[in-house]
Amino acid sequence: MNIKILFFAGLREALGTGSEALALPAGIATVGALRDHLAARGEAWAALATTKNLRAAVNQQMVGAEAAVKPGDEVAFFPPVTGG
Repeated sequence: MNIKILFFAGLREALGTGSEALALPAGIATVGALRDHLAARGEAWAALATTKNLRAAVNQQMVGAEAAVKPGDEVAFFPPVTGG
C-alpha cells in the first residue's frame, strides 16, 4: 500500500523532512499503527509516539488513531502548536 505522509511544525524540523511517500508493510491499516511503525525508526521518529496531543488527518479530515489508512491516502501529523 502506497501512501503520502506529511509532517508539520516541530515534527518537520525534528525529522528533517516535510513529507515522504511510503509503501507500508502488511498489517499497517490505521493511523495509530502507522504512527507506531514510524516511531520505531529511531530517536527522532520516537516523537510521533511520545508527543502529547499529536493530531492526525487523513485526506485533510481530522481523525483519531483508529481511523483506517487506505492505498493512495494522504496522512498528516500535527504536533501541538502555540502562538502569541
